[in-house]
Amino acid sequence: MDYSLTTRLAAEFLGTALLVMLGNGAVANVDLKGTKGYGSDWMLIAVGYGCGVMIPAMMFGGISGNHINPAFTIGLAVSGMFPWSEVLPYIAVQIIGAMVGQLIVVACYKPYYDQTEDNLHVLGTFSTINSVGSKFNGFVNEFFGSFILFLGALGITKAPFFQNNLGTAHLALGFLVWTLVASFGGPTGPGLNPARDLGPRIMHALLPLKHKGDSQWSYSWVPVCAPILASIVAVALYKFLFI
Repeated sequence: MDYSLTTRLAAEFLGTALLVMLGNGAVANVDLKGTKGYGSDWMLIAVGYGCGVMIPAMMFGGISGNHINPAFTIGLAVSGMFPWSEVLPYIAVQIIGAMVGQLIVVACYKPYYDQTEDNLHVLGTFSTINSVGSKFNGFVNEFFGSFILFLGALGITKAPFFQNNLGTAHLALGFLVWTLVASFGGPTGPGLNPARDLGPRIMHALLPLKHKGDSQWSYSWVPVCAPILASIVAVALYKFLFI
């Protein structure tokens, strides 16, 4: 079935909002003082992001392609696998969806934001930072994590093994993200998605939260540029080798 651009944009908006709600909601549960999950381990966050990709993929994969990631949209367009005329609308709704998703996380966790004094923990529930303050290490981590994500996403959804059951392929995407967060999440978070980082960072800068500290805009280009570059390389490589 062919869906209108408006319908596909609605799916991208909702999918990206769900990604941020489930992913950053898990971070808030772990890092904000006083929550039921406060002090839990990293795997809770990995599950949140894995399901944050898997559930929208299963809901909207057959409607919009479930990009929910500007880097993937751009990478597909560069390789001629997505129309350039739809790139900006997709990116716009992805970023807005991420902002709305983050606003919902803040609304749900507001009392716990108020009693969390560590501003890095507060920022971490919005956006990524490099744990040792290195933009270079952050870029390397985001590039290779994103490269695996996009190469894996195409490999899973285009593989002959899944062609008769794309629902299973979308389920596998969740496990891919879960594993990436567990394996590559230590240095930066990770972001792997410009909308997932930029939209919430804008909200961090705008919202009047206690103890929020700096939004670290000097680092913000890393989780935007590295995934875009990784997507362009990964999609082009997959297309060259297998399509």
